[in-house]
Amino acid sequence: MAVQGSQRRLLGSLNSTPTAIPQLGLAANQTGARCLEVSISDGLFLSLGLVSLVENALVVATIAKNRNLHSPMYCFICCLALSDLLVSGSNVLETAVILLLEAGALVARAAVLQQLDNVTDVITCSSMLSSLCFLGAIAVDRYISIFYALRYHSIVTLPRARRAVAAIWVASVVFSTLFIAYYDHVAVLLCLVVFFLAMLVLMAVLYVHMLARACQHAQGIARLHKRQRPVHQGFGLKGAVTLTILLGIFFLCWGPFFLHLTLIVLCPEHPTCGCIFKNFNLFLALIICNAIIDPLIYAFHSQELRRTLKEVLTCSW
Repeated sequence: MAVQGSQRRLLGSLNSTPTAIPQLGLAANQTGARCLEVSISDGLFLSLGLVSLVENALVVATIAKNRNLHSPMYCFICCLALSDLLVSGSNVLETAVILLLEAGALVARAAVLQQLDNVTDVITCSSMLSSLCFLGAIAVDRYISIFYALRYHSIVTLPRARRAVAAIWVASVVFSTLFIAYYDHVAVLLCLVVFFLAMLVLMAVLYVHMLARACQHAQGIARLHKRQRPVHQGFGLKGAVTLTILLGIFFLCWGPFFLHLTLIVLCPEHPTCGCIFKNFNLFLALIICNAIIDPLIYAFHSQELRRTLKEVLTCSW
């Protein structure tokens, strides 16, 4: 992506040497200070992208196959998988071109590579924005299903879900295009960081509130059975662990990338920030790892989806 601290990977590969295997080492920054830098090889990028591509493609195919999964909730889950699929697909395409260029199996003019790089940047950025939006949409959907259970089907209808999906995709493409065009403007970077923080706060508030309601419900049931303390504590601990894992994975996978954007605004020339900028490819790899984890959290827990997935894998159409 066209962000300070990263390189235009396709253009840079014209006169670059193949990267080494992933390694953790010390590198010198512009001031001569020693930096901790994690090197991510193109082979690892390609492997992560392919795993995510296949996994999310299976989620999309599974939901499309089973009409019982054509509900608003699974509509958002399917779109999340599609967003992750596009992030992975653009990564696979870009990395494959880099490897072919380095091997001398592909010859292309710089102008063509520039255009391809711009396209993959827009696809990657819009898919990342839409992925964050759909994570928020899933949280809102679950919140409504718990706190407005009796009115859920009248509030969250399939037409409304489709309109929300269309709005998210349009907004993601528009804003990602502006981001790529004006990536060197501070206001654009600040908007992205604020957007991430807003999604993080939204998800944290909604899921914590849902956990509190679930604990109250479990406590009420336990009182009926006169087993208040052990049942309530056990359920609360399990829910807290689940919530910590969900939000922790989100923050660990997305946080470094937006920290990178924040430091570009705050300290673009500082030696310490320069060390962090050197790990930009690691931050992108973490986002791809999140695309691998998302189906495990949001999709494969469904028994109906797992059953349909078996049919897809055995080609039982």
